[in-house]
Amino acid sequence: MPSLVALDITPGRFFVDQMKKVWDNGDAILPIDQRLPVIAKQQLISQLGASFVIDQQGNVSATSSGFAVEVGDALVVATSGSTGAPKGVVHTHDSILAAVVAGGDRIDCSNTDHWLSCLPLAHVGGLSVVLRALHYGSKLTIEPRALSSTIANALNHGATLTSLVPTILQRVDVSNFRAVLVGGSAMIDALPTNAITTYGLTESMGGIAYNGLALEGAEIRINTEEEIEIRGKMLFRNYRDGSDPKSIDGWFATADLGEIDTDGQLRVLGRKDDLIISGAHKVWPSTVERALMLHPNIGDVCVKGVPDPTWGNAVTAWIVRKDSTTNLSLSDVRDFLSDTLPDYSAPKKIYWLQEIPRNALGKVRVSDLVYE
Repeated sequence: MPSLVALDITPGRFFVDQMKKVWDNGDAILPIDQRLPVIAKQQLISQLGASFVIDQQGNVSATSSGFAVEVGDALVVATSGSTGAPKGVVHTHDSILAAVVAGGDRIDCSNTDHWLSCLPLAHVGGLSVVLRALHYGSKLTIEPRALSSTIANALNHGATLTSLVPTILQRVDVSNFRAVLVGGSAMIDALPTNAITTYGLTESMGGIAYNGLALEGAEIRINTEEEIEIRGKMLFRNYRDGSDPKSIDGWFATADLGEIDTDGQLRVLGRKDDLIISGAHKVWPSTVERALMLHPNIGDVCVKGVPDPTWGNAVTAWIVRKDSTTNLSLSDVRDFLSDTLPDYSAPKKIYWLQEIPRNALGKVRVSDLVYE
């Protein structure tokens, strides 16, 4: 039976070469996030059952806890949830190809393109860039991090396409790219004209809708509980523990809530668990976050519900000021929001931070938020 091989390798050509080699041998890869400490890497490799590990020097070592993958499996990706232990999402060569082609066709990919890959290859957002470039025979530049200098350098060398997260767009000029795929966060209002918002999950091998419209071969519907469900050949086979949450006819419930307008455009409201019920009112954190980001002295923000004896859940904001020397109070923030949102949506408490704790994909690390 084919094996799962962990690639404990920094993003670059060597990673791509080893990935191809593993696939040529009929095995599947488990890309390891290089930001993890050694013990966390070992735990992940053991938990997801990799039988072999290839390191940065090309050394191959066997593990004692590995177990086989199915024939046709190509990839196991650890989910990047903000809380809880990661799950291993199993993708086949067929699901990867379906995702690559669906996204590539939507933005007219060809061998004349030059992709910049600068997101972690341990997640589908970054890995999809590499796989798309390989499929279309495009030129490919791989950088381990999305820095202003590396992005500018790639543009100077002819890069035309890339994939980024919204927090990066606040710091870099991407106007010279033909297109920029943007995912990983709901707070994506004021984007450049060449930016394409993507909606997808690890389970769909990345974006399944671009600018709210489903890709070719992808189906999106809203169930009776307002939850987004998706179906298509790009969906994962199952989780590494053998469980498969898809329905018998192939629909996957995403745990995201949303709506589809009369033109078929998807609007994502947020995660089911993110909805704040405060004093019997429904408050979407993303709505409050977008309104707060319009304030001239707010550089970043996160909104969550915190248990409260009076309100059930109190709308709470963690805010980074653009200018820390300028005073900004809770009453200032509430007054600012009063023109656009009902009073029950305004934060009842604010924590002032130097930086919102986020992972490389722009998702807030909820466990690192300060509540006291």
